[in-house]
Amino acid sequence: MTTDSPPTDRRRWLALAVVMTASFMDLVDVTIVNIAMPSIRRDIDASFSVLQWLSEGYALAFAIGLITGGRLGDIYGRKKVFLLGMGGFTLASMLCGIVSDPQLLVAARVLQGLMGALMVPQVLSIIHVTFPAHERGKVFGMFGAVVGLGAVSGPLLGALLTQWNLFGLEWRPIFLINLPVGIAGLLLGRRFITESKAPKALKLDLVGVALASAGLLMVLYPLTQGREHDWPLWGFISMAAALPVFAGFIAYERHKTRKDGSPLVELSLFKVRSFAGGVGVQLVFGLTTGIFFMVWTMYMQLGLGWSALRAGLTGIPFSIAVSVAAGMSVQKLVPRFGRNVLSAGAVVMAAGVLTYIWEADRYGADITSWQMALPLIVMGAGMGLIVSPITDAILSEVPREHAGSASGLINTTMQLGNALGLGLVSVAFFSVVDKADPRHEAMADIFSGAFTHALWWVVGGLVVVFGLMFLLPKHKATEAPEAAPELRADEAAPADEPELATA
Repeated sequence: MTTDSPPTDRRRWLALAVVMTASFMDLVDVTIVNIAMPSIRRDIDASFSVLQWLSEGYALAFAIGLITGGRLGDIYGRKKVFLLGMGGFTLASMLCGIVSDPQLLVAARVLQGLMGALMVPQVLSIIHVTFPAHERGKVFGMFGAVVGLGAVSGPLLGALLTQWNLFGLEWRPIFLINLPVGIAGLLLGRRFITESKAPKALKLDLVGVALASAGLLMVLYPLTQGREHDWPLWGFISMAAALPVFAGFIAYERHKTRKDGSPLVELSLFKVRSFAGGVGVQLVFGLTTGIFFMVWTMYMQLGLGWSALRAGLTGIPFSIAVSVAAGMSVQKLVPRFGRNVLSAGAVVMAAGVLTYIWEADRYGADITSWQMALPLIVMGAGMGLIVSPITDAILSEVPREHAGSASGLINTTMQLGNALGLGLVSVAFFSVVDKADPRHEAMADIFSGAFTHALWWVVGGLVVVFGLMFLLPKHKATEAPEAAPELRADEAAPADEPELATA
């Protein structure tokens, strides 16, 4: 591994602050947009499909670029690629904050996702080469705390910035706030981050990226836009034509494996039963959460007429429940009860969703934030039981030398599931809104009906998640297994740093 001389204590802690700030920026930008969508819709006259693409485009671009971003850092230098990604992310944030055209805003969000895919995969690698082994436990603990804070603070921060209407800019500060943070990160990162490269970096698979991107867009574009065009025939043809594209992607990945052992997706990993099931869990769980968080925002603000701040404050019990349950899950429950904790998480979360359906039907437009607290706490507790231990459970039977490729694929799958869920919002939520007659129904009742309809989709997804959990190992193995012969043939990452190649 190529590195500069080890930095002094002060220098490496400043480097840590920079990369943690970058992770925080990315996580906040994933969630901050949802709460501002009604304001965006009013300000620039954005359609519902544009609102979907604001989150969907980011998630899709981030997912598609994630593995390639990690490899670019391994090949050309993690510091170099990290700074390129951070600079691009800052520029894209500025574009998001100044454009007034809905399509240009979507394009800026896609660019933001691509730049995030360059920036984020370098974070763990930079931490690994910056800190000695005896300090990494403490550092990764701090990193986990920052990740948790970023994930739960996005909606509240978005609500505050939107509600304050700083300088009359409406929703735009949710993006513009990244400018001073990004510029400071670039200046400090250039000075304090140590450069490093992987000793045996995997090659790029740009053909694989192109095929995967084409197939996903052939599904997601008609799924998102079809509703506004009354579900035209070309949309169904596009989705059907995606199947041979995905088949071509699989064939090419096999060819790429034989050629140089550097496929975008290491298909041999799916021979590990628990990994294949775990990837299914990530995909479906990402899909269900993608549906829920978007329709929840639409329901509270467009249906019930709540302000962004009230909607953001309503979500606080959910965020607290996720954090508390996640800590208990990893530290106390999973070591004792194993896979049953994750299965219980799906059941508890479904129970919270069913409670929400009952309350939305019972109270209608008169529902209050306090009445929503119970289902949100139950849902948050269920999610917390799943999100922290799931990656470890999926990787528990993956050979150690393939953990890097597997980790990258797990992260990618979760983002793809999120993008698919956002695309399905057209069917699960907006199709119900379209069928309603505002002349005979109050807007609150229309959106409440669409919300409960979408929640049944979430319940269905959680039932699938519960079933797939049985493919995971009952308890984590004490040691990662040795690679099977067919896995050794396309070894992906050095054994001493398995999590860094693509994660």
